[in-house]
Amino acid sequence: MRKNDYLTVRNFGCRLNALDGDHIRDAADKAGLAQATIINSCAVTAEAVKQARQAVRKAAKAKPKTPIIVTGCAAQTDGDAFAAMPEVSQVLGNEEKFLAASYASQNTHQAETLENAKAVQVSDIMEITRAVPRSNVPQQSRARAFVQVQTGCDHRCTFCIIPFGRGNSRSTPIMEVVKNCQTLVSSGHREIVLTGVDITSWGGDLEGHEQDGLGALVSAILENTPALERLRLSSVDAVELDAKLLERVVLDKRVMPHLHLSLQAGDDMILKRMKRRHTREDAITFCHEMKAKRPDMVFGADIIAGFPTETDEMFQNSLKLVEECQIVWLHVFPFSPRPDTPAAKMPQLSGETIRERAKLLRAAGDKVRQEWLETQIGTTVKGLIEKPGQARSETFAMIDISNEEQEAMSVGEIYNFDITGHDGTKLIGKRIA
Repeated sequence: MRKNDYLTVRNFGCRLNALDGDHIRDAADKAGLAQATIINSCAVTAEAVKQARQAVRKAAKAKPKTPIIVTGCAAQTDGDAFAAMPEVSQVLGNEEKFLAASYASQNTHQAETLENAKAVQVSDIMEITRAVPRSNVPQQSRARAFVQVQTGCDHRCTFCIIPFGRGNSRSTPIMEVVKNCQTLVSSGHREIVLTGVDITSWGGDLEGHEQDGLGALVSAILENTPALERLRLSSVDAVELDAKLLERVVLDKRVMPHLHLSLQAGDDMILKRMKRRHTREDAITFCHEMKAKRPDMVFGADIIAGFPTETDEMFQNSLKLVEECQIVWLHVFPFSPRPDTPAAKMPQLSGETIRERAKLLRAAGDKVRQEWLETQIGTTVKGLIEKPGQARSETFAMIDISNEEQEAMSVGEIYNFDITGHDGTKLIGKRIA
């Protein structure tokens, strides 16, 4: 049995949380924590918080004598609610979860201190002004490695609770990011995904880098890590993309032709009430211009269904945006009021209306995706093997591989595939010998 098989870390939410989970395990290992279930929660929606609470109850039922620790954004924003759950042994904030000392009291050799450890250990995350360096933990479980470039957010979109879970924007210094990328590539990773809460804000809090922007960071990674074959950006705010970054995305084929856009809505009035920083026309123009400059570019996007005050006409603008921007990888979020946010105080739509609009948005996304998948039949694409039988294309499409070919391909390697079909969601490919 490998070390800490009895230590379980369950991550909810974004890629940044998934990476945080690796650091959580590392801190718990250093503390000598032998048995525990750690719930690394998300707070972006009420459903996400509900899932974290359900995970607590399931863990308690499955392992009644094992300590349960709750951390992550939901713990940061509402730690007292989790502390009130009888199943929970400890609640840690988003900074405390990285400290080995936070887990020391839960060590099985100190089981008598459990009650004393019950107090919520959550500091004021808004007081943190610099990104805390993290140890470079191995990512053997991932074919595509994640690299955190920043955390937190300086914007205050009216629907969003995440700044109160993650704090203000804090950037990882440029050479620390580069070194991390070099280490991961040296260990065999061929694709790196840059992650954060608001990665297009990178550099604004770093002395001497205020004007550099994310493009400077991406350029430094590519220039100093020549062996890196694929660099992918996580969710970006298109209105904040700097000229140097756009040039890299268009001209450097090592930057993947896939951008996930934080659009949120397609109606100008709703965008204004959300306190977003772009207009409907900005989004359409950006997508069309990027597609013209790099024809293989594929977009994903987040859109909220049923934002407060959204009329049928306003919703139609969001619905049409899916087609107008050709959003292949659409994420639909039924609106969920988050405590103490301005949007929670606005006139709310009925649950039925929200669910119906979410359904219509997903249908629109399905149509665009299937039309795009059809265009891929007969093409040859590069796929990185994520697990036996499945590869990830440069455009973020999953490729299903026939059973006969699986044994000849290694996880983490890149192969060429002829695309022979699709199933409405994934491409079907045959490896080219």
